[in-house]
Amino acid sequence: MRIEVICTGDEVLTGKIVNTNFNYITQKLEDVGLAVVWETTVGDDRNDLLLAFQLAASRADAVIVNGGLGPTVDDLSQEIAARAAGVDLCLNEEWMQRMEAFFRRRSRVMPPNNRKQAMLPAGSEILDNPVGTACGFAVDIGRARFFFTPGVPRELRRMLEDQIIPRLLARTGLQAAIFLKRFHSYGIGESHADALLAGIEEIDPDHSVKLGFRAHYPQLETKLTVRGKDKEDVRRRLEPVEREVRRRFGNFILAEDDQTLERVVLDALIARDASLALVEMFTSGQIAMRLVPLPGAQAVVRRGVVSLALPQIAAGIGLAQDAFTGGVTRQSAEAAAEAARIQAGASHALAVLTDLDEGSDRIDFGASICLAIASEEGAVSRRSRIVGGRDWVRLGAVELGLDCLRRYLQGLPIDERIDFEKSETRAGG
Repeated sequence: MRIEVICTGDEVLTGKIVNTNFNYITQKLEDVGLAVVWETTVGDDRNDLLLAFQLAASRADAVIVNGGLGPTVDDLSQEIAARAAGVDLCLNEEWMQRMEAFFRRRSRVMPPNNRKQAMLPAGSEILDNPVGTACGFAVDIGRARFFFTPGVPRELRRMLEDQIIPRLLARTGLQAAIFLKRFHSYGIGESHADALLAGIEEIDPDHSVKLGFRAHYPQLETKLTVRGKDKEDVRRRLEPVEREVRRRFGNFILAEDDQTLERVVLDALIARDASLALVEMFTSGQIAMRLVPLPGAQAVVRRGVVSLALPQIAAGIGLAQDAFTGGVTRQSAEAAAEAARIQAGASHALAVLTDLDEGSDRIDFGASICLAIASEEGAVSRRSRIVGGRDWVRLGAVELGLDCLRRYLQGLPIDERIDFEKSETRAGG
């Protein structure tokens, strides 16, 4: 099946907003074995929209149109869809009543211009939108089936997963029993992961398992898409492949499926009835920012100290300045972690100290990172060097700190070498 995605809106065309919807659509389709062949971005112009619809109808089997279903004058998708299909716009009474009920539940009166959202091309199939007023719909234009979706991300995502993907799969005749297994790792680059998993698809004799990767530094997502007759068949095919991925990746798997690294860390602390103090240097407090919003964090995270300078960190955790006379070292990181743990009355503390290179505009700019984890049993630490610019270093330091804490809590070594690590060129403890 040849699929095209059309994204509409002047704000998308001019780059005033980042088009994350297209990325989401293509990734979700790829996860179920469907590929997008063309992508078109078009502004809020009637003639341009009509031309885009006509061109897509001549070359694609299915088209997903995103945007243009709102109540304002620049929302043109219904109108142009009707023109392209050669049918009239008609009021859909069912959706009109849905919208009126939507506003009543919120003790509001529906504005008159929202009526426009219930005007659909004659013969359209409604695509339900349980979280908004923009009515999705499907209609045939030329040889293609068009699926019209709202631009609001949460509304698009619900409609795509619940309404559109099942319809596309039915049109392809592909087996409907599909399962996506995801492994999240840190420390393995994409090419390294590909080499580690070479031949893994051959474990299933029917070759129903498809391997894929999505790199988003500092993490790598490894995907296994599995087709089968039913859920039991899918699980039977997946189980040996899944087991082999875990064996080959080993300690580098930090989470699976919808889990996140920060959730895994927090759950491990909660399971121990533990508490945590944080010391962060050059991370902009991003370790705390990833942990604190999670449910249950209020009972775990005791305190965080964030600074760009060692003297301020020392003052914040009640540590004598001479503890940092040697600069950023493993010993100073251990001292900082232990001091923070004691001051906060926490069972555990994580300290991530960063020694930046001079000249942040250099291509090979980087930093030496010393981190330590302290508990009542003592402290452990490691030193690492990451090169690649300020943002790259910051992201790496945050991920390294969280992942080492994850490893520590799971009884794994914290000093396994990662692909993003460089050899030290300066002396350091």
